[in-house]
Amino acid sequence: MILRGSSLFARLVAVLALVLAVGAGLLLVAAWASARLAADEAYDRLLVGAALQIAETIASDGREISVDPPFSAFETLGLSPRDRIFYKVVDPADRLLTGDADLAVPVDRTRLAAGPVLLDAEHRGQAVRAVVAGRYVPDVAQAGFAAVVVAQTREARGGLARALTVKASLMVLAMSALALGAVAVAVRAALRPLRAIEGVLAARGPNDLQPLGLAAPREIHLLVASIDHFMGRLSGHVGVMKRFIADAAHQIRTPLTALAAQLDLLSRETDEGRRRDQLARIRVRTAELGHLTNQLLNHAMVIHRARSVAFDPVDVAGLARRTLIEAVQQQTGDRAVDVGYEGPEEAVTIPGDAIALREAVSNLIHNAYKHGARRRLTVRVGRERGRVLLAVEDDGPGIPTGEWARVREPFRAAAGGAVGSGLGLSIAAEVAAAHGGEMRFETHSERGFSVILCLPDGAEA
Repeated sequence: MILRGSSLFARLVAVLALVLAVGAGLLLVAAWASARLAADEAYDRLLVGAALQIAETIASDGREISVDPPFSAFETLGLSPRDRIFYKVVDPADRLLTGDADLAVPVDRTRLAAGPVLLDAEHRGQAVRAVVAGRYVPDVAQAGFAAVVVAQTREARGGLARALTVKASLMVLAMSALALGAVAVAVRAALRPLRAIEGVLAARGPNDLQPLGLAAPREIHLLVASIDHFMGRLSGHVGVMKRFIADAAHQIRTPLTALAAQLDLLSRETDEGRRRDQLARIRVRTAELGHLTNQLLNHAMVIHRARSVAFDPVDVAGLARRTLIEAVQQQTGDRAVDVGYEGPEEAVTIPGDAIALREAVSNLIHNAYKHGARRRLTVRVGRERGRVLLAVEDDGPGIPTGEWARVREPFRAAAGGAVGSGLGLSIAAEVAAAHGGEMRFETHSERGFSVILCLPDGAEA
């Protein structure tokens, strides 16, 4: 059962919507800060203009300082009905000339020469924005800067900032909605190749394991390549299994037919001597059929394990000794064969599948004992150029050089040899290949014929 997860389209859109939402939030904060700054700058100019107009009316006759604030100085500031305006004018000695005596805005005359000074303050429990402007009065008893202070409450500024923020927010939200729509369309278009892959796979029959053959974007090229690679591996595996099943059916059908014919003859035979001969042949045929069935099952097991079992450390020397002892105990016959082991007594460890390696060695020993060995059979373990060599040697005639390639294939016994299934050497060759090694043959005139499994040791693996 394939579990259905959340939609990739929905997940991408959700993530991008979250990013857009965070971006929109940051833009709204920036819009609010910018709106407040713009409102302050606009009203600050009005405050400065009003203060400078009042300062222009400051005059002196040499004895007294007079001021006549013009009405136009407050006209623009008074456009906001919710705002209140406060002002005062003081002479260089800080004596009040006109205005609100309680307007407690600090006057720093050391800064007045540089121009009007803007600052935040509080008056009568209300936050105000104030400006202090100066006019130098030289012809009086105490020459210096007369100061003009004009303050305004912040309601108009806040209202303007809110209005600007609302307009900016509407624009940001509209742009975010458009961006989200564009993102959804773009994501849908970007996922179209995946839908094409889905369509191609859904339209295929169960036996169609050909590559997809799709031109994929760079981002999913690896996915398409992986699917094609998997298809190739699966096609090869299915092909091997089909060929194996067909060959196995053919190989089993022949002895079963022969066995049925012998049973039919036995049922009709009346001579007791011939009945015993036929029974003996049936026993031999049944034993051969049982051996063939076991090898077929072992062959299928080796094919399966080569594709599914992880390797563990295996002591090849110990495995060879144990397998040799078990094989000798199972052999029957009237031949006296000298069986021996040559190799290190300590462990010779490689990464591998112990069950498959045991099956390969067992088949090589069985083949050598049944089809090759006359008086001697030797199992050797050694090393050669970073590889572990596991050889089964006998003093028989061996396999002709022209047959070496053919006998590696399933059900291909050597020509001219004893009757057999032709699976023993094929199983050994497949086990060696599954371990990254190979099976090879060697003929030595003085020692006989050897079948050698060359397997990578731990360092090479």
